Amino acid sequence: MNKGMRKIFSFAAALLLMGLGTASPLLAQSLDVPSKTWGISFGNSRSFTGLRFNLRDKQVQRITGINFTFWMPHKNNDGSVVTGLSLGLAPGGDRVRGVSVGLLGAGAGTRLTGLAIAGLGVGAGDDVKGVCIALAGVGAGENLQGLAIGGLGAGAGETVKGIVLGGLGAGAGEDLHGIAVGGLGVGAGEDATGLLVGGLGAGCGENLTGIAIGGLAVGAGESIDGLVIGGLAAGAPKIRGLALGGLAVGGEDLRGAFLAFGTVLVVKGGRLSGLAASAFNYCQGSLSGLSIGIVNYAWKIEKGFQIGVVNIVRDNPKGLRILPVFNAGF
Repeated sequence: MNKGMRKIFSFAAALLLMGLGTASPLLAQSLDVPSKTWGISFGNSRSFTGLRFNLRDKQVQRITGINFTFWMPHKNNDGSVVTGLSLGLAPGGDRVRGVSVGLLGAGAGTRLTGLAIAGLGVGAGDDVKGVCIALAGVGAGENLQGLAIGGLGAGAGETVKGIVLGGLGAGAGEDLHGIAVGGLGVGAGEDATGLLVGGLGAGCGENLTGIAIGGLAVGAGESIDGLVIGGLAAGAPKIRGLALGGLAVGGEDLRGAFLAFGTVLVVKGGRLSGLAASAFNYCQGSLSGLSIGIVNYAWKIEKGFQIGVVNIVRDNPKGLRILPVFNAGF
């Protein structure tokens, strides 16, 4: 067998090892030229720098360079570090840094850093940092930082910092800081800061600071500070700033300007400081400012007045509780 034939035979043998690798211990073997640690590798080389081809990574330690893998790594690939350009149907590793392009998916067991583009999904078990684009979704088990675009959704189990765009939804299990846009909804389990835009709704479990726009509603579990626009409603126990609601705006402690076609509502014992303008301003507490509507109701006016067809101040003396056009605290 001449030298040329030996090279062809060796190359064919390497490809055979790759094809049989999933069912054979020979998966741990590889053909490496000119060195076992650098150059060109065919097979499951565990620590290699250069150009590498493999069917499926198993018990890999460190790969640096250009890595072509047909399928996603085995589960027992913990601790592997892949740096450089990763290509395949679903390339990955435990910690992946650089550029990853997968026809189906691209991901990392713990941390994904850099640029990742996939036909279906991109994600990591812990953290994602960089730019990620996928037709279906982009996600991180813990933190996501950078730009994430998912055809269906984008988000993280804990914190999101940066820009997330989801065809259906975008959000964070804990805090969200930056810009989030979701075709249906945008949300955060705890605090949200920045710009939130949801086709149906936008909100968070605790404090919302910035600008939030929801096709139907915007809300927060504790407070809103900034500008909120809800197609039907906007509300939070505490609101500071400007709130617009198609039908209603409500809360307990409202300070700023509140506009709605239907009603501005302050719950029993609450307070409204600023401007309320709607068909029915219903303040079951104290008013300090201006209330403009067809019907204005306040339990008490400390500083300010009502302008409307019917103006009611329950705490006023008899004869001054219900007045047309104008009422104030007497």
